[in-house]
Amino acid sequence: MDLIKVAEQAFATGKEHPEFFPGDTVTVAYRIKEGNKERIQQYRGVVIRINGDGEKKRFTVRKISDNIGVERIFPLESPFIDSITINKHGRVRRAKIYYLRNLTGKKARIPERRIVKKEA
Repeated sequence: MDLIKVAEQAFATGKEHPEFFPGDTVTVAYRIKEGNKERIQQYRGVVIRINGDGEKKRFTVRKISDNIGVERIFPLESPFIDSITINKHGRVRRAKIYYLRNLTGKKARIPERRIVKKEA
């Protein structure tokens, strides 16, 4: 078992990402290689689920592109993730919001969660 942990630590990126939850709208800056060129693609959508633990944590982001729902799974410790930006905090009552797949238009909106910052 120690060999597995050593391998996981060797591939760990050590990047710090902001804490986000299902229902939040995030923008993931993802590095893509096309031939010998490399570019950063911005993927903006709603976080549907977060699963896994520690190094194996991954999250699913859903966006609508040309009236078609597109989902993509990102490993949190991926070296190809350049940055994660939280655009909006959503208020949902479930950990996995698969019900968004069946909703369209205004019904697919997620209400915004109000964040109160504590001042010391």
